[in-house]
Amino acid sequence: MAWAAEPVVCAVIFYSPTCGHCHKVLTEDLSPLIEQYGDQLQIIAINVALEEGQALFQAALQKFGLERGGVPTLVVGDHVLVGSVDIPEQFPGLIEQYLAQGGVDWPDIPGLAEAIGAAQVTPTPSAVPPTLTAAPSVEPAASVTAAPLPTIASAPGPTNSSPGLVVIGDEPASLTDRLAHDPAGNALAIVVLLGMIVTVGRSALVFPRLAPATLPAWRDWAIPVLSLIGLGVAAYLAYVETAQVSAVCGPVGDCNTVQQSAYARLFGVLPIGVLGVLGHIAILAAWLVRRFSRGRPADLSALALLGMTAFGTLFSIYLTFLEPFVIGATCAWCLSSAIIMTLLLWLALPSGRRAIINLYQGDSHA
Repeated sequence: MAWAAEPVVCAVIFYSPTCGHCHKVLTEDLSPLIEQYGDQLQIIAINVALEEGQALFQAALQKFGLERGGVPTLVVGDHVLVGSVDIPEQFPGLIEQYLAQGGVDWPDIPGLAEAIGAAQVTPTPSAVPPTLTAAPSVEPAASVTAAPLPTIASAPGPTNSSPGLVVIGDEPASLTDRLAHDPAGNALAIVVLLGMIVTVGRSALVFPRLAPATLPAWRDWAIPVLSLIGLGVAAYLAYVETAQVSAVCGPVGDCNTVQQSAYARLFGVLPIGVLGVLGHIAILAAWLVRRFSRGRPADLSALALLGMTAFGTLFSIYLTFLEPFVIGATCAWCLSSAIIMTLLLWLALPSGRRAIINLYQGDSHA
């Protein structure tokens, strides 16, 4: 590490290409800071969707004593900032703090030095004098500086025009990488996905031949019970998505990666959890009308109940498919919601079939 008059702050950010919060932090929060501080701020962005990036991320979590972590995660000195709230709120102050102390070198993360060395293949020209060079070792010293490392590929925001940001592993993750990111959770998601597809297929075959019988009382009351449980799950996910807090995932899955992905919001606006809350409220309302009314209103509500659970199940199949095959992580809460919606579809079939027959024959009755 060469010595210079101006101190430098070096930081590492772990991100995922499918993470909307990561995109926001990289483009809206870090880019202005890089422009503001110029050569005094050096950041390496590491893609956790790739096997090498995930290994570095796990090494960082272990190094700083964190059991689980989501992205974006930024490490500077001995500070670990997680999420699109903590990073923009705390990182600028830490930059000033470390600059006042003479700068800070790359975090002491096992394997990071090798990754930096491997990245130094195609140097990016910069205005930094050639006498200033970067070393991957971590040395507590005052007034240290590092030349920008070579840019490997453009990040999901800043490009090669931002010399203070180096992206390691920005190429798209392969299917193998995505499945290996969360093997246990993704395997469970595939099993649930297959079960849902089989259930929908069997429902489509059975429905035309289904006798218009009344559900046993316990099966009928299972609908609101399951929907209330689903409402609770959806409400929790809505809280996680809107408050931008870390989810409690349990031993299987990586809920935070899923909830921070671009697919956690419908059309990039409506959180999926909020959509689930609205859906379960509508299902409960339809069940109440069907249960405690007679004639045409009961039949129409039964038909609405069938339609909503069918749509909810198909949409859950889509979301469950995204988890292992696109996002590369699985949310146990999401799987629970998908299973609940599939069970609701199965329970709604008999009353839906009876409603269709009643409405077709013009003889609506309970």
